[in-house]
Amino acid sequence: MSHFVIQGGKRLSGTYTPSGNKNAVLPMLAAATLTDEPVVLRNVPLIKDVHTMLQILEYLGADVELRGHTVTIRAGKIRRRKLPADLCHRVRSSILFAGPLCARYSRAILSPPGGDGIGRRPLDTHFSGLRALGIDVRGDQVYRFECKKLKGADIVLDEASVTATENILMAAVIAAGRTTIYNAACEPHVQDLCLMLNKMGARIRGIGTNYLTVDGVTSMGGVSHRVCADHIEIASFIAASAVTGGDLTVSGVDAGTLTAIERGFHKLGVRWQIDRQTLHLPPAQKLRVENDHGSAVPKIEDGVWPHFPSDLMSVATVVATQAKGTVLFFEKMFESRMYFVDHLINMGARIVQCDPHRVMVMGPSRLRATRLPSPDIRAGMTMVVAALCARGQSVIGNADIIDRGYEAVEVKLRRLGADITRVADG
Repeated sequence: MSHFVIQGGKRLSGTYTPSGNKNAVLPMLAAATLTDEPVVLRNVPLIKDVHTMLQILEYLGADVELRGHTVTIRAGKIRRRKLPADLCHRVRSSILFAGPLCARYSRAILSPPGGDGIGRRPLDTHFSGLRALGIDVRGDQVYRFECKKLKGADIVLDEASVTATENILMAAVIAAGRTTIYNAACEPHVQDLCLMLNKMGARIRGIGTNYLTVDGVTSMGGVSHRVCADHIEIASFIAASAVTGGDLTVSGVDAGTLTAIERGFHKLGVRWQIDRQTLHLPPAQKLRVENDHGSAVPKIEDGVWPHFPSDLMSVATVVATQAKGTVLFFEKMFESRMYFVDHLINMGARIVQCDPHRVMVMGPSRLRATRLPSPDIRAGMTMVVAALCARGQSVIGNADIIDRGYEAVEVKLRRLGADITRVADG
């Protein structure tokens, strides 16, 4: 384990290139088991969750070759159908092996997946969707997925779950007949997975909408695919630069993935321009809350795409502490995500937690340095952003949690001028 030592007050300026999308690459790694042919993924983020998924693939019998940010997977010799419990407990994405393993090998056995403690994250939508395709799901402490033959079905998801949509898709692509998925998730990472599956021979239509149609094929082929840029990481670095008054240029962006994010940041006075695939955040912006009509207090609330992402609610809250005005944050998706605000209050932020889902932020506040934890991936990055604009030296514990979602974050921040050091716990 390790921690970050951060001396706040340094402007973050310069050019930054984002990593590949964490939430896109994880299901892509599971999808590699759908074919005997090589699957080559480029722009792979070197984060802990990726390494855990690669360990699972190797345990199952796949040949994995990682060179730089490119991974080649040959899953033609899968020997096992049961995933190791310790690796399942490390990542939420371990559940994503259920669909493709059943599709190819008729069986998968998994322990309950791990992941961040941001609230209740049931698997019922996964189970009901897979059952509709003909997969028998049993077990409590260990989940057993078995099927004789997959058959397309009309599926209405109880919730627009990203991972459930991905799991069902990876089974449906080689199910006999047509599958329709209503209320499907359509986040950028889901779209990228669909594009990759279609390159492998799948027939998915409706990409980017909440209504997907999948015509099953008999087999899937190999693929070479570049993972899309991580819009959550991009927004996190925008936040860090904005609260420190920096001048930031981000290369390799997809303007379409930032549209929903832009609306929320605009309410806090953060503005940027995009020219083709390059984003520029001007320096020394005057952060000011943009009131709703009639001078009403504005609200930033999360939701399924294209609403503001839940993964950015905590980072946006820090930006609000540095903006003049009052804004209400309404986290509707996870009941424990906003508990991190206690740490911002201890730093001097003026925040009222109305209930587990809503917090009122009144800014600007001059944050003071302190010792902070990393409760989960996104809250951990939030603590880093808060420390970067605080007075004095902060210590951010559990830095390894942040490593699950951000590649070499301290290296990238130092290149932009941050005073941040990783120190091994002794």
